[in-house]
Amino acid sequence: MSKIRSLKKKKRKRRIEMPNVSLTPLIDTALTLLVIFMITAPIVHNGIKVDLPFGKSKEVGSQQELVVTLRKDEKLFFNSYPITKENLVDSVKKAVAQKEDIPVYVKADESVSYGKVIEIVDQLKFAGVKFVAMSTRPST
Repeated sequence: MSKIRSLKKKKRKRRIEMPNVSLTPLIDTALTLLVIFMITAPIVHNGIKVDLPFGKSKEVGSQQELVVTLRKDEKLFFNSYPITKENLVDSVKKAVAQKEDIPVYVKADESVSYGKVIEIVDQLKFAGVKFVAMSTRPST
């Protein structure tokens, strides 16, 4: 009987320890995902779907900082941000004020009427843009 009591005492004296959870792998994963999202967000954001017409000429500038995009549903974008026709002139004036001789590239879907594209070009000229370039995709 003394053995049973001693076994019970040993069992009672054991402390149940809570397992420790290491947060290091969780933090590493979270920071890795943050870096991935920071890198891919600008790439995904510039993904406006436009079917450009074909052309044989190449654009002279290697960097396209100011881009006006007109989709086939006639939604207008300035540097990948949605904008209205009324606000386009003000936004372009602010951008051109910093760099006077910078060209503005117009990317219009090939199904958009010529008149709508000319309206945009006229607004850009009214905003003080000296060089307006029409973007095309290379013909094969």
